[in-house]
Amino acid sequence: MKYLYIGVLIFICFSCTSDGLSDEEYISINYELDEEKLVSDLSIEAFTADKAFGRGIPILSDLELAFFGVGNAMFDQSWVSAPASTTSRDGLGQIFNARACSACHLRDGRGKPVLENGAGSEGFLIRLSSGNDLITGPIGFGNYGDQLQDDSNLGIDKEGTINVHFETITGTYPDGETYELRKPIYTIVDENYGSLSNAKQSPRVGQQVIGLGFIDALSEASILANEDINDIDGDGISGKANYVWNVKENKSTIGKFGWKANQPTLEQQIAAAFSGDMGLTTSIFPDENCPPGIDCDELYNGNNEGETVEVTDTQMSRIMVYQAAISVPIRRDYNTIDVLEGKALFSELECAKCHINNFTTDNNYSLLTQLENITIRPYSDFLLHDMGDDLADNRADFLANGNEWRTQPLWGLGMIETVNDHTFLLHDGRARNIEEAILWHGGEAENAKNNFKNLSKESREQVLKFLNSL
Repeated sequence: MKYLYIGVLIFICFSCTSDGLSDEEYISINYELDEEKLVSDLSIEAFTADKAFGRGIPILSDLELAFFGVGNAMFDQSWVSAPASTTSRDGLGQIFNARACSACHLRDGRGKPVLENGAGSEGFLIRLSSGNDLITGPIGFGNYGDQLQDDSNLGIDKEGTINVHFETITGTYPDGETYELRKPIYTIVDENYGSLSNAKQSPRVGQQVIGLGFIDALSEASILANEDINDIDGDGISGKANYVWNVKENKSTIGKFGWKANQPTLEQQIAAAFSGDMGLTTSIFPDENCPPGIDCDELYNGNNEGETVEVTDTQMSRIMVYQAAISVPIRRDYNTIDVLEGKALFSELECAKCHINNFTTDNNYSLLTQLENITIRPYSDFLLHDMGDDLADNRADFLANGNEWRTQPLWGLGMIETVNDHTFLLHDGRARNIEEAILWHGGEAENAKNNFKNLSKESREQVLKFLNSL
């Protein structure tokens, strides 16, 4: 009887939360119905490396599924220089960063930073500029344009090689636990088209491409609803929208995509990647990216007979369906005590003031009407925030200054390691895991970071468990 009593006592202690509720009671009170579905009923249950970030929403028509498949094939295919025996995938630029979309977004996931000198890019590039125009955006630098192309076709000099070294920064939590951060310092060597010493430079890592259609389907009004440029409410957070040049509309509209919210639509984001990363022309960006001293008019391009660009509008329409239709995986472990405690702490720390989890898409999205009027939980406000001097790139981008970055959506965060075999985060991949990403926060997020640091180790781990559930 004595041992039975002790066993019952132990069971009671371990099945009650600190506020006296049983596990079941705590979960039922703190779990929000369907909170695990980050894009409502269009979320998918896919948790393997080859499926988590690559599956479409579950209600595509037969025709849309066919377009999705064609777009997927285009995303994965390697482009080659022209002329070639293939007529649908030649035209790779004379200088470029990648031969395929998937080279930067493997399995529709996240790229990796450069970790050693001269290493080939796996979804990493350096933006360049000599200045910035508030309407037309960054001004390209000299012979190099607005990004460094570190690869080239046979007989053509690449623009340069990226080297890296790291500075180590150590710190201590108030409870005595130590941590170490690693700051990358990038330099460009073998500059083949002139000195880059005066160029504004910003290293960037390719982001995962899940949920992009839902972001594209957000109205400007829904994003502006969270804007507080002058911090009227006095909470130290003053998100602002970036207004960027919309090529098709020939005017400035709100930026939604990119690390600085510098692209207004999914279509323009894709076309810009075709142009900048692979040197492929589209009707949005029809000009060849030609290195100095080379007459590209005298070289072969990948235009098919009767076409004036290498990626036709028909091809663009297919990859648009593919990119817009990629869904977001359902959360894992969402109804466990630790994750629910972490969710509550995430709000208490004021992280949720920027990483907002409640939007509704517009009711006018012609590309995929299934994405209209859908409740989504991106954990982003898609606004620019000052993230402090430590994360600054000192390169302006339309209305974004050198300290400002778009709030990164957190959906899919916990699946990056499964999909891409790494956990590098932030715009340049400097954070080696989620905890380091939090510790790099500054500026408007300084208080939230310090609140996290002041938690007990157990509570910090609960926050990380919550974030890994997304």
